[in-house]
This record gives sequence, C-alpha cells and structure tokens, in this order.
Amino acid sequence: MLHPTKYAAMLAEKMQKHGATGWLVNTGWSGGSYGSGNRIKLAYTRKIIDAIHSGSLLKATYEKTDVFGLEIPTEIEGVPSEILRPENTWGDKKAYKNTLLKLGGLFKNNFETFTNYKIGKDTKLTQEILVAGPNF
Repeated sequence: MLHPTKYAAMLAEKMQKHGATGWLVNTGWSGGSYGSGNRIKLAYTRKIIDAIHSGSLLKATYEKTDVFGLEIPTEIEGVPSEILRPENTWGDKKAYKNTLLKLGGLFKNNFETFTNYKIGKDTKLTQEILVAGPNF
C-alpha cells in the first residue's frame, strides 16, 4: 500500500495527461448537520450530473466558497440556486459558519502531518496541495 499523497500524485498526473476534469458533487446532506438538514433530492443530483455530461458546467459561471475555496456554479438548469450554495440551505447561518470553520480546522490539522512529505523528488506537489487547503 502506498502513501495517500502518492495516490493523489498519480491521479493528478493521469488527469493532466488525459485532460480530464473532476467534479465534487454533494449527493447527500444539506441544510444542517445530520438530523436537522435534509437529503438532496435525487432529481437535483441527476440535473447536476446531466450538466456535467453535457459539458454545460464547463461554460458556467462560478463563485468561490469561503474557507475551502471550492468553485461552485452559480446556476444549473433545474436545480434551485440555494442548493448550490450550502450556507443558503441552513436556517441557522451561525451554526453553518461554526461547522464550516470546525471542518476546516480538522482538515488543516490532518494536513499538517504531510507538511514535509516528499512526493517524487521534492516537496513541491505537497506544498501545492497544502496551499489549496482550507484558508481562514
């Protein structure tokens, strides 16, 4: 078994070589922590996947999220705009922000174990991954 960063490097290399794009799609929970939110409707997930397959998401307008810097489309046909921005689905905005910061902190703490890890001949790729991590 290889170190997780080795698998990340292998994936990045293959994606660059073949011009592949990657999409992170929330097919699960939205609107609050487990027990207070709701599952995302399957019909909306299908619309998002359809937009990926049609190529329309490649032409979409995007906004960056706080903390994680994820780029989220501002509009997808057939998907309510509030679903696209997680904070808009939470009734308690303070709870959303607290949960976001907590999750960002957990990611930062986990990534600290990789600070000096070498992928290949140096730590360049590791540093790129760390820089792309949560910022707050």
